Amino acid sequence: MFTELSSVSHAAVSITELNRRVRDLLEGSFPVMWVAGEVSNFKRYGSGHCYFSLKDTAAQVRCVMFRNRAALLDFEPREGMQVEARVVVTLYEARGDFQLTVEAMRPAGLGTLFEAFEALKKKLAGAGLFDAARKRVLPAFPRAIGIVTSPRAAALRDVLTALARRMPGLPVILYPTAVQGAAAATEIAAAIRSASARNEVDTLIVCRGGGSLEDLWSFNEEIVARAIADCAMPVVSGVGHETDFTIADFVADVRAATPTAAAELASPNRAEWRARIEALGRQLARNQERALQQRMQKLDQLARRLRHPGERLALQGSRLGALAQRLEQLRQRRLARVDEQLDRARLRLAYARPDLPALWARLAALQGRLPTALAHANERRTARLAQLRVRLDALNPEAVLSRGYALIERQDQVVTSAAALHGGDPLRLRFADGAVDAVVTQGTGEQTALF
Repeated sequence: MFTELSSVSHAAVSITELNRRVRDLLEGSFPVMWVAGEVSNFKRYGSGHCYFSLKDTAAQVRCVMFRNRAALLDFEPREGMQVEARVVVTLYEARGDFQLTVEAMRPAGLGTLFEAFEALKKKLAGAGLFDAARKRVLPAFPRAIGIVTSPRAAALRDVLTALARRMPGLPVILYPTAVQGAAAATEIAAAIRSASARNEVDTLIVCRGGGSLEDLWSFNEEIVARAIADCAMPVVSGVGHETDFTIADFVADVRAATPTAAAELASPNRAEWRARIEALGRQLARNQERALQQRMQKLDQLARRLRHPGERLALQGSRLGALAQRLEQLRQRRLARVDEQLDRARLRLAYARPDLPALWARLAALQGRLPTALAHANERRTARLAQLRVRLDALNPEAVLSRGYALIERQDQVVTSAAALHGGDPLRLRFADGAVDAVVTQGTGEQTALF
């Protein structure tokens, strides 16, 4: 290692390059490891990064724990606390400081307990004790609730207070046991099995207050987990505070954050149920009142439809008389309409019958007037024809030609303007006694000439 460094060229290197090489050498020579020491000068900055030192009786080393790793801590490091840290040995190049980058940290002495916790958790999960399919639903209205805890525990007072507040008068049976100590796990399991065998409650609460991992360790024992899994009634686990998790929490049918929360989950709320029942009662009363009113209205309608048979017969007779009267009126109107139609037919027949003598007399008179009318008509038409002949002669262009005029045509069209003629156009000049052909020698804009 040092031979490699000494073999480098004798040319001077920068401090930055030197520190980089030392950092690479440290990080490549030391694997990620666990170290134990006492926390000193611990500071957590606003950025979330933590800076402190780890020391023992003879030495100390600076440490840094960056924000993403510090956020995973489940405890707050304190001055003088003995801890175990998982570290990477490195060098802070900017200042050349030897330091440890901390990736994880736990209170000293708890490493074995954490490993035992994870091992048992994995074992029981593999056995199916954590499966959601085996979780039971808590009864909505339990006949009695059992509590497995210490008679002197504050958790018992919290549970009893919550039960008395939510459902006064609900029977509660205590199955006393130690909740801390070497023999506590055996006592807790025995209390749970006793409650299961006696079968005098519908829901069983297993609880105790918060504490360290060692204080709660009795609820991480396999004997307690097996007793909860074999219990005849649903089990609510209320061990520790919200951040505390035990094996009992994973095996229980329901996990509560605190003992008080366990009592609230296991018992119905009398005030809420009373309010719901009162609301349902009011709704039932409204529905009954509405149904009664609807039936009363229907009864009134049926009563109005229900009549005495004599009254119904009288009503039917009255209707029958009215119908008979309408029928008679209809018959009379129909007869009157038929008589009126007959009278009109007689009049039309009388007008349509021909008067032959009168028609013959009229025909004879018309035959006598016909020759005279034809003569007058011929005279009128002859006079009209003479007038039209005079007008036609006056409009005849041949008559104008006889007075010395000529009619100029081009391609069988009469020429009415000199501007329409061009040099070389063939023309035909018509006179009263005949026609001659001519050609235009000069066109528009010049003196027009013919030859």
